[in-house]
Amino acid sequence: MIKKQIMEDLKKYMKEKNKIALNAVKLLNNEIKNLEKERQEELKEDEIIKIVQKQIKMRNDSIEQYNKAGRSELAENEEEEIKYISKYMPEQLDDEELEKIIKNCIEELGGEITPKEFGKLMGKVMPKVKGKADGTRVNKIVKKLVG
Repeated sequence: MIKKQIMEDLKKYMKEKNKIALNAVKLLNNEIKNLEKERQEELKEDEIIKIVQKQIKMRNDSIEQYNKAGRSELAENEEEEIKYISKYMPEQLDDEELEKIIKNCIEELGGEITPKEFGKLMGKVMPKVKGKADGTRVNKIVKKLVG
């Protein structure tokens, strides 16, 4: 379904001559095709979502680097591309929902989590929020709750 949407959007952006959107979606499509060629099989939805997440993370890293280097026009371009590829992500959990899931996981692990058990908690939370929350956000909330 995501792959089909990407192909439709590629055509749409070509007709619109939207260079930024076209570039972002082309790169995403190429990543998907390369991985499919490497594996010699069609990717599943969750695998495509991982590629989308990776593309967003790469662009966020680039934005940070461009801002440090004083290249705001390049950072803005990356931000624009993120807008176009983010639409292929499932709806993201808000902080309140995420906190609720984390608290449930803490209860499942016995109620009290020490900073040493941080990794164990993250290992329990991440599969539950897969594709619906960025690992960095999860990490930040877990640190806030665990201390």
